[in-house]
Amino acid sequence: MKIRSLTKSKSCPPAAVSSSLGLATLRFHAFDLLATLVAVVRADGRVVFANAALEDALGISRRTIEGSQLPECFTEPQILRHALSGAGSNEFAALRYDAWLRRLNHEPLPVHVVVAQTDVAGEVIVEMLPLEQQARQEREERLMDQAQANKELIRNLAHEIKNPLGGIRGAAQLLQMDIGKELTEYTQVIIHEADRLQTLVDRLLAPHRRPHLVGDVNMHEVCERVRSLILAEFPKGLQVVRDYDTSIPEFRGDREQLIQAVLNIAHNAAQVLTERMATGDAEIIFRTRIARQVTFGKQRYRLALELHVVDNGPGVPDLIKDRIFYPLVSGREGGSGLGLTLAQTFVQQHHGLIECDSRPGHTDFKLLIPLP
Repeated sequence: MKIRSLTKSKSCPPAAVSSSLGLATLRFHAFDLLATLVAVVRADGRVVFANAALEDALGISRRTIEGSQLPECFTEPQILRHALSGAGSNEFAALRYDAWLRRLNHEPLPVHVVVAQTDVAGEVIVEMLPLEQQARQEREERLMDQAQANKELIRNLAHEIKNPLGGIRGAAQLLQMDIGKELTEYTQVIIHEADRLQTLVDRLLAPHRRPHLVGDVNMHEVCERVRSLILAEFPKGLQVVRDYDTSIPEFRGDREQLIQAVLNIAHNAAQVLTERMATGDAEIIFRTRIARQVTFGKQRYRLALELHVVDNGPGVPDLIKDRIFYPLVSGREGGSGLGLTLAQTFVQQHHGLIECDSRPGHTDFKLLIPLP
C-alpha cells in the first residue's frame, strides 16, 4: 500500500485513557461535532479519545474504545503502527494513506487515513474519512451548486420571457378584433400558446413568489395527503404502500411546499408505472425513517428525517440520471421537466436535500430534512 508524506493538516481522534478520560473529553469535545472519524492516540497506538462519529462507525461504545489499540481496528494494523512511529520520531508532520477499518457485525469500511502530529508531545491525531462518504459529500455539493445555478437561471429566464409574452398576447387580441372570422383561429392559436407559456413561467417563478409559511409539520400527514391524491388519479392497478416510523416527531416547515414536493415525485412515479398498472402490479412505497448523525449540505445533524418514495417502474434513463434535477429535463414524453426541479427547491428551503438511486425495477427518491 502506497504512503505519501504531506504537510501538516488538522484531523480527528478515537477514545481516552481511563485516568484522564474527563480531561480528554473536555479537551477534544469539538471533535464530536465533526462528521469524519477521529481518534487521538499515543505513539504506542493506545486510544486517548474517540469522537462520536468513530463510535458509530465501529459499532462499539467509546468506553470500550478507550485504552484499546487503534491499529487493531484496521485490517492491516502494521501500516498505522509504522505511521505512528514516524510521527513520534518527527519523520513527518502528516501522512495519508487508504485502508480498511474493521466494524462490529459489518463489512470493513474503506477509509482515507490522515495521521498528524499535535502540539502535545506523545499525542497523534488519526482522522479517517470514509471513501463512500467522501464521494457522497462531493455528490451533495454538486447537487447544491446545481440547485443554486438552476434557481438563478429559472428566475432570470422567466422574467425575460414574461414581458414579451404579455405583448404578444395583447397584440393577438387586438388583431383578432380587426380581422375576419376566417382568420380568428390563427389568433386563437397565438393567444392559447401565449397562455400556455405564461402558465409555464408562473410555475417557474412559483417557489420564489410564494412566502415560506412555517408551521408544525407531520410528515405522515403530508404522505397521506399525497397518497390520497395519487390514488384518486390512478385508481386501478396501483398500490401505494405505507411503511412509516411513527416515532418521527413534528418539525417546523411549510406543509404545502412539502406536499407539493412529495406529490411531484410520486406523480412522476405513477406516470411511468402505466404498463405495470395494466398488469396490476404497480407499486409506490412511502417509507419514513430517522437518520442519526448524518451530514449533508456541508453540515452535520444529530437527527434527520428520511422519506423514501420508491417505485417499481423502469427506472430513470441513463442519459438523464445526472441531470434529472435540471429544469426542463424530463424522461417522459410530454413532461414539463419542472416537477423534480421544484421539489428539490422546496426541500432545500427546509435545509434539506433530495437524492435519487435508480435501476430498472427500483427507483428510490430520498428526501432528507434536518430535525430539531
